[in-house]
Amino acid sequence: MTPSGPHPLDPLSADEIKLVVKVVTSSHKNVKFNVISLQEPRKAVMTKWLAKPSSAPKPPRVAEVTVIAPGGKVGDGLVDLRTRKIEQWKWLDGLQPIITLEELQGVEHVVRTDPKVIEQCKLSGIGEDEMHKVYCDPWTIGYDERFGSNARFQQALMYFRPHVDDCQYQYPLDFCPIYDSEKGSIVHIDVPTTRRPLRREAEINYTPAAVERAGGYRSDIKPLEITQPEGPSFKLSGREMEWQNWKFHIGFNYREGIVLNNITYNDKGNIRDIFYRLSLVEMVVPYGNPDHPHQRKHAFDLGEYGAGYMTNSLKLGCDCKGYIRYLDAEFPTQDGQVRYIKNAICIHEEDNGLLFKHTDFRDDSTIVTRARKLILQQIFTAANYEYAVQWIFHQDGTIQPEIKLTGILNTYSINPGEDTNGWGTEVYPGVNAHNHQHLFCMRIDANVDGPKNTVFMVDAMPSEEPVGSASNKYGNAFYAKKTKLATTGEAKTDYNGATVRTWDISNTSKIHPYSKKPATYKLVSREIPGLLPRPGSLVHKRAGFARHAVHVTKYRDDQLWPAGLHVPQTSGETDVGLPEWIGDGKESVDDEDVVLWHTFGLVHFPAPEDFPVMPVEPMTLLLRPRNFFASNPVMDVPPQRSVMPSQVSAEGPPPRL
Repeated sequence: MTPSGPHPLDPLSADEIKLVVKVVTSSHKNVKFNVISLQEPRKAVMTKWLAKPSSAPKPPRVAEVTVIAPGGKVGDGLVDLRTRKIEQWKWLDGLQPIITLEELQGVEHVVRTDPKVIEQCKLSGIGEDEMHKVYCDPWTIGYDERFGSNARFQQALMYFRPHVDDCQYQYPLDFCPIYDSEKGSIVHIDVPTTRRPLRREAEINYTPAAVERAGGYRSDIKPLEITQPEGPSFKLSGREMEWQNWKFHIGFNYREGIVLNNITYNDKGNIRDIFYRLSLVEMVVPYGNPDHPHQRKHAFDLGEYGAGYMTNSLKLGCDCKGYIRYLDAEFPTQDGQVRYIKNAICIHEEDNGLLFKHTDFRDDSTIVTRARKLILQQIFTAANYEYAVQWIFHQDGTIQPEIKLTGILNTYSINPGEDTNGWGTEVYPGVNAHNHQHLFCMRIDANVDGPKNTVFMVDAMPSEEPVGSASNKYGNAFYAKKTKLATTGEAKTDYNGATVRTWDISNTSKIHPYSKKPATYKLVSREIPGLLPRPGSLVHKRAGFARHAVHVTKYRDDQLWPAGLHVPQTSGETDVGLPEWIGDGKESVDDEDVVLWHTFGLVHFPAPEDFPVMPVEPMTLLLRPRNFFASNPVMDVPPQRSVMPSQVSAEGPPPRL
């Protein structure tokens, strides 16, 4: 919040959401609101205001709106909050917007009462009097050529719970109803050629009652308390954070969740720009069973459902521990009301072990300095999976995005003795967990010492000169090979573990006085599997952003969504998002205002240890300063212990052993 109202990057407030609803419904009656969100301020206007907030014009508050009108008609618009007018409006053809929680929640009641679904349940061994024990996880249909994209469809992944507290993913059903959102009914059911009736195996649960029945909880865990008697070391003013020379704005929206803007570092009084904007912008989870209809199982959890919409309300001592500050979230409901998510973001510090240490072996003189880190976290639940997204700031200028995966495996039924054919694992009797990937796309809007940056690919390489040559006589020479990614086509690059490949975002006009190298932030990322579905497959066509580990584009306002603005039911036959923006690959990204798009993740071959609930599996990457600071920037952090050689006892150094 600024003295003259909200910060231009602050999310829309509840009052602003209500105002937008009033403006839109005055012109468009009986619409359902799928999106009301702050339009990203135009960068040219925003940067002028950031440079001179007291005198430059303040960027206007504009809301992006997406609605569904009666008959399934989809509309996109912009509402100016100052003038209270619709500035832009268009009706769309053949596109479907993000799915809301209300839409997801409505499907389960329908499947329980649909005669065709009841019939399939009977064939699976479920009595009509047990339909209240039938559950479904509604997913977007992905894309199915039988239904196209003009109408709005969901696929219902079906399950059974013998008891309300049982894990439904232990009891998957083998058929898949298709739900028409406009009609509010089931219009088709996909039934496999090989039927797999419900297997009522002994339950395996992670609930407290189940754990007690299995022998009880561990009794050898002692309390571990975290205290900060003087409070935290960070300062949060509205949504602007200051901590250990860092300063940045914390945004939050329906799709990306946490958005970080205007990230700077105070380098001994010199406020240095690093990134204009950081966020997680998309992900895709392709499953590896080739049988129909499993090819439709490739969720774009951000573009189809929204990390903001699905975010949890966090609890002290459970999701976050220590001295916590929280930020809430406010979103529209489809009927134009406001949904509040309390504690959508938690912010806290943690001890992080050693920051640096050195001991002189001659006399045991030593210096030891401990590190701490600042963590901003949100956790969102995408049906069965939980994703804990952390943005970790370190005192030395490093930013560490980290994602922790937990929750429950997506499962399918399997007959006794049936072979999974390698496409999955029977993690418990009757439970087939299919192979899958989790691929995330991070958008890095670079601003390293200013807006003109260049990206280089860096590979650790042995000298090309042979052993015995004048320049490599002993054969031990190696170096960092830097390849400039000068165009959008050249920037389509992949990870190479053999060369420990990294990517440098450099300001080639800012040269370090000692190293003679440009000021740089290095992307260090090791968990980068390629997109495993083959070229030509449905998911390969739809998830163009995941075909390479790194893409680089020239900045343009509104180029935020690498799989397209409206993701549900896209066919992939026409390029949208990143492939469309890159085009023929000839556009220069050398010394330009650039955006680096990084796709990373993991491949999950399920195992029994992952069931019935998965232990956290983390993945992390680093954005590290290189040739950016004059020297180690954290030597001014107070040490825990410091004994210099001049302070060592006059008796002299300890005897050598």
